[in-house]
Amino acid sequence: MTRFDAPVAESSCHRIDQDGPATRLLEAREVPLGGIRGILVHRSLPQRELPMVGAWCFLDRFDDDESRMRVLPHPHTGLQTVTWPIEGSIRHRDSVGSDVAVTPGELNIMTSGYGIAHSEFSIGDLQSPLRGLQLWVALPREMAAVDPFFERHTNLPVYETDGLSASVLVGRLGNVESDATIFTPLMGADAVLDAGAEVTIPLDASFEYAVMVISGSLDVAGHSLPSGPLLYLGIGRERLTVSSSDGARFVLLGGIPFGEELVMWWNFVGRSHDEIVAAREDWERGSDRFGLVDGHGGERIPAPPLPTVRLTPRRRRP
Repeated sequence: MTRFDAPVAESSCHRIDQDGPATRLLEAREVPLGGIRGILVHRSLPQRELPMVGAWCFLDRFDDDESRMRVLPHPHTGLQTVTWPIEGSIRHRDSVGSDVAVTPGELNIMTSGYGIAHSEFSIGDLQSPLRGLQLWVALPREMAAVDPFFERHTNLPVYETDGLSASVLVGRLGNVESDATIFTPLMGADAVLDAGAEVTIPLDASFEYAVMVISGSLDVAGHSLPSGPLLYLGIGRERLTVSSSDGARFVLLGGIPFGEELVMWWNFVGRSHDEIVAAREDWERGSDRFGLVDGHGGERIPAPPLPTVRLTPRRRRP
């Protein structure tokens, strides 16, 4: 379900540095998730060169041969989390009372609004693999303080054409639209391309797009793209032709360029340094703002120290 209650105005913060289609290949970096007992993830967004794609402001890929995800309760503000397991299952618990096991093919989308807390633990034997994606969507200013809520989608729509099948996580691809609630023009899809196929995918020319290969290799926009890097595709494309000799699974993300200044720090998305400071203080003092996540006793992840300089908005490098 698309909700455009909040209009998005352009600003210099996230203006596209090209007037039309472009390509920029960006490598992911390894980041520890969940503390000393957690796992390493590969983070593709945000980057200095590219803080966002549309309202997508965060993209982690977890790819572990062992199910070691143990992320204790932690807070969020100003965003939606989108969890997409590819192999293995994750137990999600949050402070609005959700307690669900999300399995491959099912979508978790949690809207933090003014404040929420949640935990994520892998399910099953330690020796079973855990692979998937977690993404954040920045909420527009008018929706950044909504009451938090959680959605689970177990029967996502599928866009199909000869040689390609794509689960539409959020937004619209072609004539197929997800029911997941979003607040700005946005799309995300998990696509499988047959070996030897060449397919042209319809796009929205007002969106900017990026693609990341999960498995196999993909020929797209003049690049032979392996699993791992994020390929930014710019704005102004009405279609995208992809092909693969051996077959590929890939994620396509897109959206209207997000026109608001954002300050992102730890698990918070806000508009100013002071807003982030207030959110951190509320979490550290156990404010009712974030609620409680059942099943963890008093365990939770403490906020890290703030930097010694004022936080400033992320801006795209030319």
